Amino acid sequence: MQYNPTPEDIRFMRRAVELSIENVKNGGGPFGAVIVRDGEIIAEGVNRVTANNDPTAHAEVTAIRAACAKLGTFQLDGCVVYTSCEPCPMCLSAIYWAGISKIYYGNTKKDADDINFGDDFIYEEIAKPYAARRIPMMQLLREEALAAFRAWEEKPDKIEY
Repeated sequence: MQYNPTPEDIRFMRRAVELSIENVKNGGGPFGAVIVRDGEIIAEGVNRVTANNDPTAHAEVTAIRAACAKLGTFQLDGCVVYTSCEPCPMCLSAIYWAGISKIYYGNTKKDADDINFGDDFIYEEIAKPYAARRIPMMQLLREEALAAFRAWEEKPDKIEY
């Protein structure tokens, strides 16, 4: 896909990169992200995995959490994420779930792999049949678990997502 970044795109990406560098200086991982809507930064995030003892606290996820809290919604339609590195599988999934419209990234997943932040193993694991995965995955109590799905289907005032 060919595109010509605007001066605003450059500015927002530079901010994501600045956040990633600042975070390293402050003891965090080398990742930063900003979420923008209508030319305004809605939220910023940095990698807080070790600081928060939270393996899900990647820059994109922390930015999504902050943006959703600020806007009072779980949908970020019309928002753009600028992230210092190509999103990992978890972050990419979160971006899709949030409904973000566009992703700009700096470093590639190969660049991340080169400094031991590789995530190819996750893509490989997802493609494997359950029995071949490194973490065993077995179905249990499906009929009991379906009760929650039936309750959801029957709930007249549910908020779909």
